[in-house]
Amino acid sequence: KKGHKRPLAQKSSRDRCEMTTSGTATPDTCKECAAPRKELRKYDADVVDYLNAAQSAFHCVAEVTARLVKNGFEVLDERKAWTVKPNGKYIVTRNGSSLCAFAVGGKFDSEKSGAICVGAHTDSPCPKLKPVSRLEKSGNTMLGVVGYGGGLWHTWFDRDLTLVGRALVRRKGRVSQELVRLNRAVCRIPTLAIHLTSGDERSSFKPNLQQHLPPLLATGIQDALASDVAKRHDDVVVRLAAEALQCGEDEILELELQLADFQPAALIGARSEFVSSGRLDNQGSCYCGTTALIESLDTLQNDASLRVLAMFDHEEVGSLSQQGAQSPFLGDVLRRAYKGLRGCDFDAFVARSFQISSDMAHGLHPNYADRHDPKHAVKLQGGLVIKHNANQRYATDAVGCALLRRFALEAACPLQDFAVKADSGCGTTIGPITAAGLGLKTVDVGPPQLSMHSCREIMGADDVYYAVKTFRAAFET
Repeated sequence: KKGHKRPLAQKSSRDRCEMTTSGTATPDTCKECAAPRKELRKYDADVVDYLNAAQSAFHCVAEVTARLVKNGFEVLDERKAWTVKPNGKYIVTRNGSSLCAFAVGGKFDSEKSGAICVGAHTDSPCPKLKPVSRLEKSGNTMLGVVGYGGGLWHTWFDRDLTLVGRALVRRKGRVSQELVRLNRAVCRIPTLAIHLTSGDERSSFKPNLQQHLPPLLATGIQDALASDVAKRHDDVVVRLAAEALQCGEDEILELELQLADFQPAALIGARSEFVSSGRLDNQGSCYCGTTALIESLDTLQNDASLRVLAMFDHEEVGSLSQQGAQSPFLGDVLRRAYKGLRGCDFDAFVARSFQISSDMAHGLHPNYADRHDPKHAVKLQGGLVIKHNANQRYATDAVGCALLRRFALEAACPLQDFAVKADSGCGTTIGPITAAGLGLKTVDVGPPQLSMHSCREIMGADDVYYAVKTFRAAFET
């Protein structure tokens, strides 16, 4: 891919941090990062702000859109014709929960150029409100919920929870989609007291999602509202949503809500080196991809590529939806963008393109080190992780590895290599799906984290820097 090439950062040894990789670094990746400690932590406040804003897939897309628009991106409508030009910056959203943004290099050549894409997903495991969430138990107002994705559901117990999502609202005869976010904790899923549990229950807590997951919302049952939505959701829920939206309760047509941990994201640890938050899988990748694309814009004019940020909903449940990675969304956007740039051979354009699929990786758990392959155990603060799987659960191959290592070398950032133990199963992500659907060369990567799919997860703050800089180098190299 043609474009601006940045020189390697040169730092004196006393400026370098002492953190090394997990021992899986290759000769072309530094075992000492070349960034001073202050530089490594430059994203601390911003990533926390982002995580506190991106509380659902809908809020994620809204936050990313706002950040991109602030940096000159134009929102395109899928239902209308597009005008796409070199040096242009554009955003396309679908369902309000998936997003494709692209920036066109000033030297884009439809016969020679390709796309460089960073992909991620916007959704996370959580309890979602059922279509009819009204529920009464023993005279208490509860919420009927269902587990979305493969969550560690026991981690949602005994936490102060709030409601987030979207609503369809009719204001003055016009229906619009609006974000819902309650600014206070409104419910809780209480555990059963130790005195009332059996020994087996205490040693192996396995809640029944239908019976034990509904959160307690209030005591007593209020009279039902007259609106249709209130027949399906308790009037307390409707009232809270209306207060958050500053609209009448009868103006709410539909609610699509989920539970969220009310505790805000924060930096924790003795050295404040860990990012603690819900939804790090995969808001961590969404943040890094967005920030890298924005930071790369100063070299866009001299670049020949199409720089793409693709973020899909429904990865946690298989990606098969209108806006999931199995949908034609990415292909639709690439095809229309290429056509708008007077391209004639889309298949050749895709063959010249490359995708970095970023989804959070399993960091080495100190208390369960035996669950990791000793040669492929990756550490927090050790750098971006390349994911490998011989059975194609990840799309990584030798070519993708070589390209990713080149980008990391340009960024002077360490890399780590991950593979599951031979006797363990392996998860998957959007990489193999979009690679198979488009024939798009892909490498699967991700920053390392702990407590994946928990209500609350952690990652290393340094790894945010490493991911942003490596992705930026990919856009610019």
